[in-house]
Amino acid sequence: MSEPARPRATLSEVAERAGVSKATASKVLNGRPGVAEETRRLVREAIAELGYVPTTGPREAPGPQSIHVVFDTILNMYAVYVLDGIISGARDLGVEVVTSSLETGGAGTGVPLGPARIKEIAAQGAAGLVVVTAELTADEMTACEQADLPLVVIDPANPLDERVTSLGATNWAGGLQATRHLLDLGHRRIGFAGGPVQSVPARERLHGYRAALESAGIDLDPALMGSGKFEESTGAVLTDRMLDLAEPPTAIFAASDSIAVGVLRSARRRGLSIPGDLSVVGFDDTYNAMWMEPPLTTVKQPLRQMGRVAARTVIELAAGKVPDSHHVQLATTLVVRDSAAPPRP
Repeated sequence: MSEPARPRATLSEVAERAGVSKATASKVLNGRPGVAEETRRLVREAIAELGYVPTTGPREAPGPQSIHVVFDTILNMYAVYVLDGIISGARDLGVEVVTSSLETGGAGTGVPLGPARIKEIAAQGAAGLVVVTAELTADEMTACEQADLPLVVIDPANPLDERVTSLGATNWAGGLQATRHLLDLGHRRIGFAGGPVQSVPARERLHGYRAALESAGIDLDPALMGSGKFEESTGAVLTDRMLDLAEPPTAIFAASDSIAVGVLRSARRRGLSIPGDLSVVGFDDTYNAMWMEPPLTTVKQPLRQMGRVAARTVIELAAGKVPDSHHVQLATTLVVRDSAAPPRP
């Protein structure tokens, strides 16, 4: 008896043999752009080894594309706003969204994304990867290239090279806007409660603060500047330190609304009134800002729009479109509420 015929190789088997996603294997098979030459070679070798022959009959309808979104943490309003924008943008494109976080145990302790996880995400068929405020290593960026996994980073935590498309807000301009507002109110002792020193957005906001003071002819005072995580505790610790100075600040610019919550908490613990004794300006314009007492003057960054743009951009990259710019910044605006006023004589 003759041996039974070997089952026809499938495109999924080709993708698995080449170590790429099924979508990438299909791109190579159909001669579509947006695939690295090394990846094309691997797919062609897998086709030859498996004897894959495309079927000419009815094809299985492809499932919906998906975007995998990785947050450094989801335990803040910033992440909620960005995710809402990503989901909204993906819905308009007919794309699904899968989310994960780098924090462990719910305590905000970060773990690396890692090349192995990136390869796994690509093998699961994701059309692209969106990373939000997490730090990316050179190995992780290379892993995305090798897996032909389009990558977009929102508010990168560290400087990235031109291989990576990133987007954020005009953080420098926002820092300038916030500090100038306090200067226009008459403040001259203005503190800065900043975010992580390695964070690109945090550094840009600090540079905007410094530029505003320098343009007003005010010398920078290192005692009025500090940094930490984008958390309430950072604002409380830095404000306690500044208010203990012989000449404390009359106003503080907080690099995020969550930090501003800590600033207000520290001031109230000392019996200070806001804005009578201390003016405060935040950054983000999340729900926290509107419901603080008093409502927080803050710099609004378009978080939902950033999410929508990221979703659209990563799908365009998956389709082989070359981005007009490797880094896109959306405009910030100052939202004036009740937490800042002229200093008392």
